[in-house]
Amino acid sequence: MKCIFILCPFCLLSFLLKAQLPEDALRMSYTRPSGTAREQAIGGAMGSLGGDITSNYVNPAGLGFYKTGEVVLSPGWSFGSTKTGYLSNNIKSPSYNNFILGTSGVVFGWANEPDKSSSFSLAVNRSADFNGHINYQGKNNYSSASEAYLEEFNASGLSVDDAISSTGLSYGTRMALYTYLVDTSQGGFGPNINQPGKVLAAGGELGQNTDIQTTGGITEIALGLAGNSHDKWYYGASIGVPIVNYSRNTQYTETDLSGDANNDFASYTYSENYSAKGVGFNARLGAIYRPNLNWRIGLAVHTPTFYSITDHLSAAMVTNTEGYAGIRTINSATLDQAASVSNELEYDLQTPWHLIASGSYIFPGSVTEGKMGFITADVEYIANTGSKYSFPLDDNGNPVNDNGYFDGVNSVIKSFYKNTFSFRLGGEYKVDEVAFRLGGSYSMDPYSSSALKGNRMTVGGGLGYRKRGVFIDLTYVESILNDVNFPYRLGDKDNVYSTVKQYTGNLLLTFGFKF
Repeated sequence: MKCIFILCPFCLLSFLLKAQLPEDALRMSYTRPSGTAREQAIGGAMGSLGGDITSNYVNPAGLGFYKTGEVVLSPGWSFGSTKTGYLSNNIKSPSYNNFILGTSGVVFGWANEPDKSSSFSLAVNRSADFNGHINYQGKNNYSSASEAYLEEFNASGLSVDDAISSTGLSYGTRMALYTYLVDTSQGGFGPNINQPGKVLAAGGELGQNTDIQTTGGITEIALGLAGNSHDKWYYGASIGVPIVNYSRNTQYTETDLSGDANNDFASYTYSENYSAKGVGFNARLGAIYRPNLNWRIGLAVHTPTFYSITDHLSAAMVTNTEGYAGIRTINSATLDQAASVSNELEYDLQTPWHLIASGSYIFPGSVTEGKMGFITADVEYIANTGSKYSFPLDDNGNPVNDNGYFDGVNSVIKSFYKNTFSFRLGGEYKVDEVAFRLGGSYSMDPYSSSALKGNRMTVGGGLGYRKRGVFIDLTYVESILNDVNFPYRLGDKDNVYSTVKQYTGNLLLTFGFKF
């Protein structure tokens, strides 16, 4: 059984109160520019190399290497699959695929003086791809997601009628009360699962099934400006406007496997449709120093992205308590109508700071005989614990709603995650007009608990062709993401979770011309 008991400043059942979870903050900050085919083939290590439009998103000082103009387009295709492990049951989720757009746009470069130049760039890029499908299932004789609903209800101190109409409780808890999944007439915990002689208490098992489908991503528009002094110092800045469009459809089912048709529980299914749309703002500053023809050293800092996001959440539950209350169905629209509220919520999100140190080595004598080559590397520091939720401010500078809930989530972010490093390494060897490239990257585990494992690595390679100002590059990158997913969280028991291994292949083509 995969399980972990998590201690945090407030009970983890509070995660269920609203759609914003600590893992949502990680998702929004755990991004990597898809880049051009050239940049992706060398592991994304573009912090000191420069001369690529992706510098807008890594180190804008790299735009300072441009002294002429360039137009770039980078279409691609992504395909993947996911393997999960839950309660000793391993399965493979259905595969998925979608179109992607690597860094595309235009760069204008010009010489101010014989030993100085400037450049300006406008680019668009898919900085995060949220498309995926996770499914896991197993047999559990230890706990039920309905216990989380009970914990939240008991913590509220409300009566059943008041709780069902309360907008301060999650849809799941209110629906569990409405459908008798949780029934206070039975000592505070329904007639269905954990009462004497019922399912778990009788030594039975629950079949648990979680299915999560996600779509969307983050598309970022960036405006960069850079300069070059004596071909020694390169400096630049860029402003980014990321646009978020994310959807998640979740279905969670528990089924009684005991075969007893008279124990007041057969099954329940909770379905949830969640979407988040918004826009943000960020800035990047960078510098590259080239002491000689062979070495380049870069440093860049990325400010947090400040998002303004609007969520929509809808849900439904179907519960079968057999002879106790039969089959009962409820949806969020009915609950919202009764409470005269909307399922829309506006809030702000601040993502972490990033710091990137880089170095590149150009092979000595590389220009001779039409041969060229380099090795380049980036080390990136990500302050994951700096993610922060809050409500927007009104005209008087005060939050439009009480930030008490978000204070709790922010506190958990600081304890649940840790600051991490990412490493990128790549190289290129060019003979006449043809370039051969290879690279990879590794992002460290963001979880503070040693029991949880999450990391990401990529390996890729590609070819490039350049002649008379026209270029075309083709790259394939394989990405492996190790992560965890919790179907529910309890405050007084070990929490079961699923291990997730996601395989994603990206085929990227970049073509363009100089002017």
